[in-house]
Amino acid sequence: MESIVENNLPVGKPKWLKVKLPIGQKYTELRGLVDKYQLNTICTSGSCPNMGECWGEGTATFMILGNICTRSCGFCGVKTGRPETVDWDEPEKVARSIKIMNIKHAVITSVDRDDLKDGGSIIWLETVEAIRRMNPTTTLETLIPDFQGNERLLDRIVEAHPEVVSHNIETVRRLTREVRIQAKYDRSMAVLKYLKSQGINRTKSGIMLGLGETEEEVIETLHDLQAAQVDVVTIGQYLQPSKKHLPVKEYITPEQFEKYEKIGLELGFKHVESGPLVRSSYKAQKHIH
Repeated sequence: MESIVENNLPVGKPKWLKVKLPIGQKYTELRGLVDKYQLNTICTSGSCPNMGECWGEGTATFMILGNICTRSCGFCGVKTGRPETVDWDEPEKVARSIKIMNIKHAVITSVDRDDLKDGGSIIWLETVEAIRRMNPTTTLETLIPDFQGNERLLDRIVEAHPEVVSHNIETVRRLTREVRIQAKYDRSMAVLKYLKSQGINRTKSGIMLGLGETEEEVIETLHDLQAAQVDVVTIGQYLQPSKKHLPVKEYITPEQFEKYEKIGLELGFKHVESGPLVRSSYKAQKHIH
């Protein structure tokens, strides 16, 4: 795999990971609305490097079911612990935020809520329904947790029938136990395959690179996603949220990302986003067609 290896030494990020500050009239307008109405977007809370570009195209990502996760994945910057009580008004709040921001395409994601019997699936369904009522022309992607593979809970997502349903595999099989801890590689693949079998038109998944995977393992993962009938794949560079999280083992070069994009398209994926700064919702509005 073509890369720059860190070997756990404090080295600077390569030049291709440096991004320009977001600019543009559309971004400025949306930033003002987010601040004025205290709207909660993953774009701002996660300091996404693509925020300006996505907002400029009328796309934003919202996280539901609180900001405390019941899982403790080694790559994720979201807090782990005992989540707060479910806010049953949240679906209307999110729908209202989308209306205020005049979002054309919204990505909805959430923390894992293994503490709830329904895994948060009822709020998921009600959120999509509220957005549909208040924003009938807005298209939707739901970036969902695995719901522990419970098909009854997944059926609520199917019932909501967003344009795109995404569930990230995150890493290769060998590293799953270390990177995702409470998750299972085969269970995630089964979730993606089930969603497609139930009539979801466009399914999607994402992989992070730079955690110590080999090129052969990345290609194997692409083959597995293809076997699960996934339509869209995103491939991006893992960046360490804090010193408490898993270290970056490699900085993958843009040329290697281009190679994976070519391999993915040759395998038959309908769309592949592959690059150092690619995140799950990057150019998400293009993934519905």
